[in-house]
Amino acid sequence: MIDLLKTLFEKYHIDYDDEKLTKLEKFYNLVIQKNEVMNLTNITDEKEFATKNILDSVLPINMIPFGATVVDVGAGAGFPSIPLKILRPDLKITMVDSLNKRILFLKEVCNHLKLDNIYAIHSRAEDFAKTNRESFDICVARAVARLNVLCEYCLPLVRVGGKMIAYKSMKAEEEIIEAQNAITILGGKIFNLQNVLVKEENSIRVNIAISKQKNTPKEYPRGKNLAKTKPIL
Repeated sequence: MIDLLKTLFEKYHIDYDDEKLTKLEKFYNLVIQKNEVMNLTNITDEKEFATKNILDSVLPINMIPFGATVVDVGAGAGFPSIPLKILRPDLKITMVDSLNKRILFLKEVCNHLKLDNIYAIHSRAEDFAKTNRESFDICVARAVARLNVLCEYCLPLVRVGGKMIAYKSMKAEEEIIEAQNAITILGGKIFNLQNVLVKEENSIRVNIAISKQKNTPKEYPRGKNLAKTKPIL
């Protein structure tokens, strides 16, 4: 795993050191071990894991300011938050997920890897926003929902002047068009797209940065799963 990551990070210009590579390898081993009793990821092959989970998580790392407060909505098995935290210990990260089993696993990971200033919270995104509204510099989300739905989960958590980063694939352009109205209503504006051709998996990764330009109206995010069942169109 370490040699794989070295090759990938050098190719895609990701800063690293030996201690960080060792922690990423330990993280991989923890995920694979837990995956035997709990469904965390379908990607278990070492090479695929390095490319599709770890590299993918850190491609937009330079879009995040030094010392930023970051919330990961739908943190799952810890992507992108754990790789981001390992490579950028300056970040203050909160991981939010609706499944408590995943949260317990993430707490185990943080303890095992001795990661500081990173927290795992069991909550739905809509409920978490009620008590943490507009309190983060950055919100990240990967493999959670289509962009118009995702914006309703993420933008209410971002302070004015901050941004959300949505991890997407080649179909991003279609989602951006669909989400334009939601982005405007929720106080955001697309200001940067990072397109990276990952030759190892023959795919284009698109990271969409949406700046928070004004306060999100208080009625958002809506409860009762309305963001998904009746998305803003």
